[in-house]
Amino acid sequence: QVQLAESGGGLVQTGDSLRLACEVSGRTPSRYGMAWFRQAPGKEREFVASISWTGDGTWYAKSVQGRFAISKDNAKNILYLQMNSLKPEDAADYYCAIRSIDDDNWGFWGQGTQVTVSS
Repeated sequence: QVQLAESGGGLVQTGDSLRLACEVSGRTPSRYGMAWFRQAPGKEREFVASISWTGDGTWYAKSVQGRFAISKDNAKNILYLQMNSLKPEDAADYYCAIRSIDDDNWGFWGQGTQVTVSS
């Protein structure tokens, strides 16, 4: 069983920064990619950013490109999302997910952490 636990959410003001973390534990795939998604009230879950197993590759949604940075610490099995210049439209529940490098589907998800951005 795989467990993903997000932390770091909270209430911030427009323009502030926040760093989310996702600790991964349990029987994970031997090699896996990691990602952040978010879901705002009344909206579908959307991709935010992902990082390859090696860490060499990162991908971002256009809406966060240049403001957010995804990174990970393989030794600690922790995924991070540094969020800068936050906007009210960034407010959402943020979820981390992992998938085996042999899989197209994000098969393992955390419970989410809430980010609120006041204007």
